Amino acid sequence: MIPIIGTLYRSKGVTILLHSRSLVNKSVISILRTHRFARQIGGEELSVDETLPFLQVISGLDLGPCKIDLGQLVMAYHADGRGLSVEEFTTSVLAQVSDGNKAISQGPRDVVLYGFGRIGRLVTRLLIEKAGSGNGLSLRAVVVRKGGDDDLAKRASLLRRDSVHGHFNGTIKVDTDNDTITANGNVIKFIYSDDPAAIDYTEYGIDNAILIDNTGRWRDRDGLAQHLRPGIDKVVLTAPGKGDVPNIVHGVNHRDLDLSQQIFSCASCTTNAIVPPLKAMDDEFGIVRGHVETVHSFTNDQNLLDNYHKADRRGRSAPFNLVLTETGAASAVAKAMPDFKAKITGNSIRVPTPDVSVAILNLQLKQETTKQDVLGYLRQVSLAGPLSRNLDYTAATDAVSSDFIGSRAASIIDANATIVEGDTAILYVWYDNEFGYSCQVVRTVQYISGIEYPTYPQLGEQSAARELTDAR
Repeated sequence: MIPIIGTLYRSKGVTILLHSRSLVNKSVISILRTHRFARQIGGEELSVDETLPFLQVISGLDLGPCKIDLGQLVMAYHADGRGLSVEEFTTSVLAQVSDGNKAISQGPRDVVLYGFGRIGRLVTRLLIEKAGSGNGLSLRAVVVRKGGDDDLAKRASLLRRDSVHGHFNGTIKVDTDNDTITANGNVIKFIYSDDPAAIDYTEYGIDNAILIDNTGRWRDRDGLAQHLRPGIDKVVLTAPGKGDVPNIVHGVNHRDLDLSQQIFSCASCTTNAIVPPLKAMDDEFGIVRGHVETVHSFTNDQNLLDNYHKADRRGRSAPFNLVLTETGAASAVAKAMPDFKAKITGNSIRVPTPDVSVAILNLQLKQETTKQDVLGYLRQVSLAGPLSRNLDYTAATDAVSSDFIGSRAASIIDANATIVEGDTAILYVWYDNEFGYSCQVVRTVQYISGIEYPTYPQLGEQSAARELTDAR
């Protein structure tokens, strides 16, 4: 399976998924574990012997860039009832993305990172991982302030080794003469500047690029507009935008974007974590009001030891204290879901862990329900439908925060911690506030660039829900 998956990705831009989980660049063990995940759907492990014939048929089709979910394809085949062979069924279902109907690649699209901190380096890892056929997003440059003569070597070292997320998967070479880092064959130019208005990106061969500002230094339209220099077409901020800057939560409101605009925000990690479950719960049960309490890992905005800080409590030692602080995530919900009428309040506690946070959603619903109904619904939403890439679900009884380091979902429902009584539901939602958020950023940039392709087979939401219900 691995050579077929790799060839499809590199030569045709086809991403193979299994129940919304990518199989690209995965090891044998990872692929087997992903097949085992199918037990959450049908109660039985999905065999590679069962999915391989579909994959072999896919490899022989004349496909354009798209995503194909093997798990959904197998489920649809078993539910079909027409007696077709695997080849006949697969060919017919994928006819809308093969031969004369195949999509035309929109790439490559240049990307520039402004800043190279925690989020910037993780986004770099993701962009290099997704380089694929070269027709997707192409990281061309990083803009930073020079920290000294050994600046490039130190930044390469931070990309190569990460205390939380481990070693970079591949090779990194440093060329100090040309100010470049080559990561897995991807040449990344480092531009040293402290003034976005002083850079002409076309001088570096960069054109029509999307710039990702992960510094948070400018958050309003006027400030971010400084990045719209020659070579830059759009700007994406990895922090909550201010004023009329649209705050995007992929999976919830990204399809409503006016792509003619040039400035966007990916909101905050916490906003990305709480909005998908709030959206799901409001759609099914209705929400009257709610309170969000986030137990959040400390960040670079806090001090290691007690020292001056412009905020009231964040100056106290981060690794030594629980620090009460504010969060703008609750108010940001209105930007991501303008039709959401429930009043949401919020607060946050910073805790002495380096990564992974949990949000506690205390919701008053418009109707009474049961824990079984809530969990059955959220589990279903995590497996199929528009939120399946953003919302995950765990039924593990022994899960702790470090288990979710590297999670690509915006948030993960903890089934065993969920409390439902009458019209009250309390959800515990884990999220990797670094890597999961970075995945959301890349998904948003892919959509803005036109490189995010639909997933096939395209089963209607009702059909998908019926099949999942039947499988259970």
